[in-house]
Amino acid sequence: MKTSRYLAVAAAVAIVLAMSLSCGRQAPATLSPTAPQPAAGLDELLKNVQWLGHASFRLTGEKVVYIDPYQLKTTQPADIILITHGHGDHCSPGDVSKIRGANTVIVTTGDCAPKLGGEVKVIKAGDKITVQGVSIEAIPAYNIGKTNHPKEAGGVGYIVTLNGVRIYHAGDSDHTLEMDAVRADVALLPAGGQYTMDAREATEAANAIKPQVAIPMHWGSVVGTRADAEQFAQLCKVPARILERQED
Repeated sequence: MKTSRYLAVAAAVAIVLAMSLSCGRQAPATLSPTAPQPAAGLDELLKNVQWLGHASFRLTGEKVVYIDPYQLKTTQPADIILITHGHGDHCSPGDVSKIRGANTVIVTTGDCAPKLGGEVKVIKAGDKITVQGVSIEAIPAYNIGKTNHPKEAGGVGYIVTLNGVRIYHAGDSDHTLEMDAVRADVALLPAGGQYTMDAREATEAANAIKPQVAIPMHWGSVVGTRADAEQFAQLCKVPARILERQED
């Protein structure tokens, strides 16, 4: 009986010692298979994202993708051009012609398509398509409490996947429920106010989306100032970057 009691006590002491030792060191972190992987760095993530002013961007990867080309200084040809809605600072036939080649595919909403001529793919909110191997998703973009972009007008934002990175361009939109459901690595969000979200509202959208990095847009031309972009960057709870306009 004494031997059994001694063995039991010894086993209990061994367990206590093991627990005390384990408390002093941290178990190695394990990532869930669905958790976002750590970015190699924001610079690496953004090296293929160029802001061309206002709401215009050029994304490079497997293909060269332009979104809402406007007041372009570049003539680098596009593989794909995405246009969010028919307003002239987003749907600009003159700017499209600068970068449109024989094999360029244009994807846009029904209100912009007639202005461009030629072969155009018309998209609507909720559509998911693949163009030249590039995955494109259309997200509703509209105003709440403003009349500039009613939901029924059919404006969209886009999620474009290039180099395995999901890039969300919100178009001209307020902070919507559909926006909250977006999951993207990079979020390009209007922050200039008046026709879209202001800086504070755009920050709330960024915090809901939780991208690896958020970029303010729709400022510096037509509406919005650098101060709006700076306020956005200051208020964001996720990493934020203000991009400088690319001229080439």
